[in-house]
Amino acid sequence: MKLFTAVLATETNTFSPICIDKRAFEASLYARPGEHPVTPTLCSAPLTVGRRVCAEKGWTLVEGSAAWADPAGLINRQTYEGLRDEILDQLRAAMPVDGVILGLHGAMVADGYLDPEGDFLSRIRDIVGPDILICTELDPHSHLTAKRVEAADFFVAFKEFPHTDFVDRAEDLWRIAVDVLEGRVKPVMSVFDCRMIDVFPTSREPMRSFVDKLQRIEAEDDDVLSLSVIHGFMAGDVPEMGTKLIAVTNGKAEKGAQLARSLGLELFANRGRHMMPQLTVDEAVSRAMSVETGPVVIADMWDNPGGGTAGDATVLLAELLARKAEGVAVGTIWDPVAVQICMAAGEGAEIPLRFGAKSAPGTGNPIDGRVTVVKLVRNAEMRFGESFAPFGDAAHIRLDGTDIILNSVRAQSFDPSLFSVMGIDPTTKKILVIKSTNHFHASFSRIASEILYCSAGTPYPNSPAHNPYRLVRRDIWPMMENPHGTEAA
Repeated sequence: MKLFTAVLATETNTFSPICIDKRAFEASLYARPGEHPVTPTLCSAPLTVGRRVCAEKGWTLVEGSAAWADPAGLINRQTYEGLRDEILDQLRAAMPVDGVILGLHGAMVADGYLDPEGDFLSRIRDIVGPDILICTELDPHSHLTAKRVEAADFFVAFKEFPHTDFVDRAEDLWRIAVDVLEGRVKPVMSVFDCRMIDVFPTSREPMRSFVDKLQRIEAEDDDVLSLSVIHGFMAGDVPEMGTKLIAVTNGKAEKGAQLARSLGLELFANRGRHMMPQLTVDEAVSRAMSVETGPVVIADMWDNPGGGTAGDATVLLAELLARKAEGVAVGTIWDPVAVQICMAAGEGAEIPLRFGAKSAPGTGNPIDGRVTVVKLVRNAEMRFGESFAPFGDAAHIRLDGTDIILNSVRAQSFDPSLFSVMGIDPTTKKILVIKSTNHFHASFSRIASEILYCSAGTPYPNSPAHNPYRLVRRDIWPMMENPHGTEAA
């Protein structure tokens, strides 16, 4: 067998003021054929898993380019077309192939392309023809368009949020692909439109039990090859935004359709009960300051660079400084200019500095003060499961006793190593302020005495019923109370 694999991925917050060009991919991940590191990143696990599978089978794996950019706003048209055409040319050069196995995110939007993945997959189908296997791993925070479903044989999405299972799901993707190529199964993909948009953390109920149920069905029913929930990405203003349920069966189209519908309606019945409870800034700070044993983790959940925001909001920090909270560490505030100033000043310097809140309204006001530059790190990285996430040149500064990490490459707060690499022991702090919606939970829950989710400012469009959408349809919950009518509770 001869197979082709490549990666083209990012997540587009169409409300974000930060546009993506080629440099954004190069800052996060851009690897030409054969240059991808052994360690997988969020959307490149199909490539690294594929290396092992093909080596074990004695198959040929042709690697195309792998490109991932940290979430932000609209992708520059020339950047998207250039990366797309680069991979398509690599595929043409590799032809003929027996299958194409890809790593995509699923929530890209580029200038001139509301559905880049649909465009990409359709062009791949045109190259390989109707009978060659095309399958893809997806992030669940994506848009499952009809064009993508038509072009691909099947999709497998991460089940967990936080996304701790991206390697496991790549293993599933390849297991099914091998069974297809060796003639044991014939995948049929059934999709049910849940006609809703919500946030589905698997670190809490009811989503924890729902995902456990999906895995039981996969284990017990030989007809079911894979079940996935496409959560949807509420910050993407595109026509087909929303939650979908995917059932991949072994040639059982009717059974798959019925299963996708029943599971999708079960998910819909719990609408509005999935999202974690959110505190105001005053509530979160008061609660954190009242706890005797730390560290209390405050998640600044809507200033999450993993959702395309800048990550430079200062609302929580300003409140903590105003109330003279002690034992506080903040990771991170994105400010490349402030980092450059600190780098020039050097470790140990005491300088006047203005930082934060430059990107957009709703992020607070810049912080002014005389700071001490405690530690400087070039090309800093934190752990993210089996992978590493770069956050660029970074500065650990101290202002009025509060430790603050300034970073130059936007990244959400995945892991406590974010603090330790900058010379801060997070376990000694009373309060840790981080920028993440839920990806932090798997690692920070191991050290936190308590976790508080805080809605601070408005850098992210987090209220679907009121977001200023132009393209998203209105016949989904919560824009409409019950778009399924009598068949849904």
